Amino acid sequence: MKKKLILLALMAVTMLPLTIYGQSVHPKAYFLDAEGVMRDSVDIKDGKAPLQVTFKANPENMEGYSPSYEWHFRKQDYKKGTINLFVRYEEETEYTFERSGTYDIVLKTRLEQDGAELDSVTLTVTIPDSYLEFPNAFSPNGDGINDKYQAKEGYRSIVKFHAIIINRWGQKLYEWNDPASGWDGTYKGHDVKDGVYFVLVKAKGADGKEYNIRKDVNLLRNYTSGGTTSGN
Repeated sequence: MKKKLILLALMAVTMLPLTIYGQSVHPKAYFLDAEGVMRDSVDIKDGKAPLQVTFKANPENMEGYSPSYEWHFRKQDYKKGTINLFVRYEEETEYTFERSGTYDIVLKTRLEQDGAELDSVTLTVTIPDSYLEFPNAFSPNGDGINDKYQAKEGYRSIVKFHAIIINRWGQKLYEWNDPASGWDGTYKGHDVKDGVYFVLVKAKGADGKEYNIRKDVNLLRNYTSGGTTSGN
């Protein structure tokens, strides 16, 4: 009886689909981080929109097989639950995330020769809600501290952005379209005087939030990091 059971077990093993013994996929998401360095992950936890991501299946041991791929893009909604967005059918696909939220990207792989399907794999991309604030002063004196007027550190998920600097007479001195950039306190290559200027910002976050910022900008060229003014 024991020999018969062993024989049946061996027969069962030999009849298992070959996919269990070698065919596999190792999907990853490839993206540029905040410093411009290419990263890969299966769980992007704090992506800053707009975030361009390339998804690769990374198949292994597929010699002699013709795998087909399905990338199912889904979004998690705390009210509606899982929302199916769309499906892609390439081994490698690219998508730009422009809305905040948590996304599940499920890869399903099928071997067309025998119809076997590998275990599905889920990647996760999280785009946080937007944040954007501006300071009310800066000191472009070349000391390497607060030399440029720009968005406060920690801004995130801003998909549209435009800002201008004007003086008290409404003259435009500078404009920029990237929150990472900013004003160096010059106009046409020359330093402007210390004083009060104004910034006007129109922006939109990945969560749909609209930003309309207007505030004073105090240019204090002689201000030092120690809180004192330097003489000329």
